[in-house]
Amino acid sequence: MGGGRKRGRTQRRHFKQSRENVWKHETKQSRSDDPSAEGESNPTWQPFATQNPGFEEYYKEQGIVPEDEWEEFICVLRKPLPAAFRINLSGQFCKDIMLQLENDFIQSLKAEVNDVCEMEAIRPLPWYPGKLAWHMNFSRMQLRKNQTLERFHEFLKQENEVGNITRQEAVSMVPPLFLDVHPDHHVLDMCAAPGSKTFQLLEMIHQSIKPGLLPNGLVIANDVDVQRCNLLIHQTKRMCTANLVVTNHEAQHFPTCSFMKDHEEIFKGEEELSKSNLQFDRVLCDVPCSGDGTLRKAPDIWRKWNAGMGSGLHRLQVEIAMRGIALLKVGGKMVYSTCSMNPVENEAVVAEVLRRSRGSVKLLNVSNELAELVRRPGLKTWKIKDKGLWLASYKDVPKYRRNVVLPSMFPSGQSYGETVISGDLQKKTEIVGSNPGEEKAPTDTYQAESKPEEVSSKIVSSEKLDGDSEEISGFPLENCMRILPHDQNTGAFFIAVFQKLSPLQVFPINLVRQSTESRHHPSAKISENLDDEPKQEINLSNVQDEHNNAAAALAGSTVDIAVKQSTDISVNDAVCTKDEGFVEAGVSNNKEIAPAEIKEVKGKLQTQGKWRGIDPVVFFKNQTIINSIRSFYGISESFPLEGHLVTRNSDSNHVKRIYYISKSVHNILQLNIQIGERLKITSVGLKIFERQKLNDASSPCSFRLSSEGLPLLLPYISKQILCASLADFQHLLQYRTIKFADFVDAGFGDKVSSLISGCCVIILKEGDQTTDDIVVDASTIAIICWKGKTNLSILLSPADGQELLERLAVRFGSWPSTLSEQHEVADIEIDEVENLSTGSMKDYDAVDEDIAS
Repeated sequence: MGGGRKRGRTQRRHFKQSRENVWKHETKQSRSDDPSAEGESNPTWQPFATQNPGFEEYYKEQGIVPEDEWEEFICVLRKPLPAAFRINLSGQFCKDIMLQLENDFIQSLKAEVNDVCEMEAIRPLPWYPGKLAWHMNFSRMQLRKNQTLERFHEFLKQENEVGNITRQEAVSMVPPLFLDVHPDHHVLDMCAAPGSKTFQLLEMIHQSIKPGLLPNGLVIANDVDVQRCNLLIHQTKRMCTANLVVTNHEAQHFPTCSFMKDHEEIFKGEEELSKSNLQFDRVLCDVPCSGDGTLRKAPDIWRKWNAGMGSGLHRLQVEIAMRGIALLKVGGKMVYSTCSMNPVENEAVVAEVLRRSRGSVKLLNVSNELAELVRRPGLKTWKIKDKGLWLASYKDVPKYRRNVVLPSMFPSGQSYGETVISGDLQKKTEIVGSNPGEEKAPTDTYQAESKPEEVSSKIVSSEKLDGDSEEISGFPLENCMRILPHDQNTGAFFIAVFQKLSPLQVFPINLVRQSTESRHHPSAKISENLDDEPKQEINLSNVQDEHNNAAAALAGSTVDIAVKQSTDISVNDAVCTKDEGFVEAGVSNNKEIAPAEIKEVKGKLQTQGKWRGIDPVVFFKNQTIINSIRSFYGISESFPLEGHLVTRNSDSNHVKRIYYISKSVHNILQLNIQIGERLKITSVGLKIFERQKLNDASSPCSFRLSSEGLPLLLPYISKQILCASLADFQHLLQYRTIKFADFVDAGFGDKVSSLISGCCVIILKEGDQTTDDIVVDASTIAIICWKGKTNLSILLSPADGQELLERLAVRFGSWPSTLSEQHEVADIEIDEVENLSTGSMKDYDAVDEDIAS
């Protein structure tokens, strides 16, 4: 053993001496001495290729642009994408930033340059409401040569860091605009990360809401990747909202949240019923896609692209879209979008959603909205390319490829050997040519109106299809929107807007297709979720949401569905699984709907409520701490704390952070507890209080205010709050710690010294305002400070403090120092805070990482 260890050390020493350090870089001096060093160091490096013959052949064949526009289209695709950003409407300095852009940067640029192109380097997007979205189109060379552009670039970096603007691709801003979100809407963002669209949705529900108030609506932002959820949380943290819930689920399996003790509950009022059944007024379904619409900002896609990328995602995209429709309220809207140009990911998915919905969903024509946005209608016909073969219909698909190339990918959506299925009368579905011993698909009887936009025109049977003819979809796919790069110098995007007209019918349309295929492939399964375990027939009542008539719902049609028998009864998703049928979101395909078995199922579901790696969401009910907080800050009784505070720690004595939730989020959390915590919640609420370690045990309150929660709480605080003059306010931001005797206004210093030691709020005084007549509105500027024995210190990160200092200089024009001088002042070492109860100030300067803590 010992000899082995010695020999190992010797071998490692020799290896270390002889091996080359591949991570060691040459110095800048050595590289500059040898002009050819850069090329020799990496002779294989080449710039990104901006061409792909397969790409050009595929989209020429699909006809996504007319032939006379093809050269312009492909030329624009090869150019870098201009950057874009959006001013955050919820930001306190939104109007100031807009004025600075228009009156400072735009005017300076016009005065400095004569070239029209350079004048257009910074301009608002004409189609985005309120001039809140801006377009930037300038090169690095222009940036170096033009002083205004260089100054603008620095401005953007700082405003983005503090959250006043959001860098976002222009076409990515479009889908939320077609949702028509109102402040009382429940909104689901199914594939939310990285969070820029979620931020837009949050701004919409908070629009026109006064300070100190919360909207009745909420946004649930979901993503399948927990790491991307963390990015989503970081992005939306700047919104400072108590109406957001972040979940971590597969979008196609987003849980059904329905809790009904018995069927009589459907006779409840709408408000009570909504508490026991979660459905959404608006759904944003921005699905994973091949992403070839982002070629201009991700040129590596040129090299990777192939025709199979879109086909491989088609099934998942259909499942996610159908799950979104199932979770949508009757009368609600859903936007389906991708950053792909491939019709297999776009029109084919939309057509399949309409086909499966059987008249329950309508594809809206929104061509009259956002008139200045140039868009093109969706395609009515397309082809599939698989393994080098062009396929015009499913009849042409080789048998060995039919598990990959699906009928839904084609315009007609018809599988080989399928009978005519139109939607204008009562229909029965059966397998053509099936023998008496073969298994047939379940027969479903239903009613559907004959409407051209809801049901496909009559499709001829596949036996009559000519292999050389192109299929044309009977759905109004021209109502879809295609945004192409060369129209307005953007990326490419696809958008379709659905409206739910009636509850979804339980109709397993794909069972027909799979049963047909099983004759050609004996090993094929009719339904992937069925196995060799014993099956049980469960009769599901068509119980619907609050928009339906209760009596009609009880009298609705029923259908027998084979469900896998399980001891934990966890089939709660009610989703359209792979090639299966689907049920409405309000109906769970489990035993929960049987009144006699409710208690048993409820107990079993609750045992599933612990998610590995995710801290629990616990209502904070420590009345002693709540009373001490309310008393210390003088929080008005009109601001509800009880029932609105949650933590991520079940031990109330060791809680570090307390979060505030709105009434709508409270109802969701209560429902989630009742159904066994099916929702995997990674983040919820607005951080409003933080525990502060105190040397003085006699302090009446151990929690300080949080900067994120201050705008919500500020109108209700009556204690530990003072108004400061502009000079003293700026000095606080600049020096960060000031002794009481050093304030410009001696009276203000005396008032600060009379405060109780601990957290306090300082408001910028406007005019003759005093502490006795504090009026809070959207323009009120306030910061959180800590009052020590001899001084006052701000609890604000250096970046936020510096940005606020510059905002005051722009608004009031009373800060004479230049930007460079301000940065020098900010870097001055401040004397150690004397007798500060918390010890070190570094805790205040650090930006809290607020992810699942």
